This record gives sequence, C-alpha cells and structure tokens, in this order.
Amino acid sequence: MENKALKSQDIVVILQVLITGKGWKYEQLEKDLGHSKSALHRSLARCAHAHLMNENQTMVFTAALTEFLVHGIQYAFPAHPGKIVRGVATAHSAPPLNKTIVSEKDVYVWPYPKGDKRGQAIEPLHKLMPEITQRHKELYEMLTLIDAIRVGKAREKNIGAELLEEKIKSYASQQQ
Repeated sequence: MENKALKSQDIVVILQVLITGKGWKYEQLEKDLGHSKSALHRSLARCAHAHLMNENQTMVFTAALTEFLVHGIQYAFPAHPGKIVRGVATAHSAPPLNKTIVSEKDVYVWPYPKGDKRGQAIEPLHKLMPEITQRHKELYEMLTLIDAIRVGKAREKNIGAELLEEKIKSYASQQQ
C-alpha cells in the first residue's frame, strides 16, 4: 500500500496549483516545478487524501490549506537554522517580510551556490526551490512566508501568517 502522508514537496505543488488558478495543466506544472507528471499526480493525490483539495484535484480547499500552513506546517516540516552558507534569502530575510522586519543578526537562506546572500541555512520544502523560485516570484513569496512560520519568532510568525492568509484569499478568489 502506498504511503499517503504529505511530503514537503506537496506543499510546493499545491501552492503552484493555487497560484496558477482554475485552468492549470500538468504540462505547465511539470515545466514550472521540474517534476515529472507521475510525481505531480502522486503529490496532488496526497493533497486530496489530506483534504487540502477535492478528490478530482480541480479545486484547492483554501481554508484547509491556510489552517495547515498557519498552524501545522511548523510541526509537520520543522526548520532548524544551520551553518552560515551562501544562498537565496527566505523567511523574514526575503520579500515581502524584509520590508517590515529588519534583522541584521538573523539572516536565513536556502543553500544555493548561485545565491546572493549569506546567512543561516534553512532546508527548503523542496530541494529545487532556490532555483525554481528565481523564475516564480509569487511562489517564492509564499514559501518565504511559510518559512517565517516554520522558523521565526512570535512576531515573524504572526506577520508571516497574516500575509500568507491574505495571499491565499487573493488566489482563492481567482479560482471561483
């Protein structure tokens, strides 16, 4: 029997589906995320099994997704800052939070040799994220807000959760 537990990469896939909107296609997801169609099918099946989208995978349940991201992601996929490395800024070190929260001391990055920042390493939800998000600003911003929830202190978590909820509501209105 196949394991139907969510994987961290499933969050990336469902967010891209939400961002793309009602007319999303597997071919476009494959191109955007660098996943095979079969991996995308399995990922979305796990999301449906977790009640984050409907069974035929045509609609994201945005209230459930929001609840999971705001209240559960930090427990399901915790982040622990690591050593100082070169990478792509995340959490409150990246847009949109870096406009509100300024911290010279705690800079967080996804490890990436071509990155433009140095900071404490945070494992991304999917290993290809540093590269993929260079091309997908909306996905990048949502993932940095999620990282603020995964690794931030109370203030960063609260602001990140508030902005993430706003973004999800905005994309949800496009689905209807």
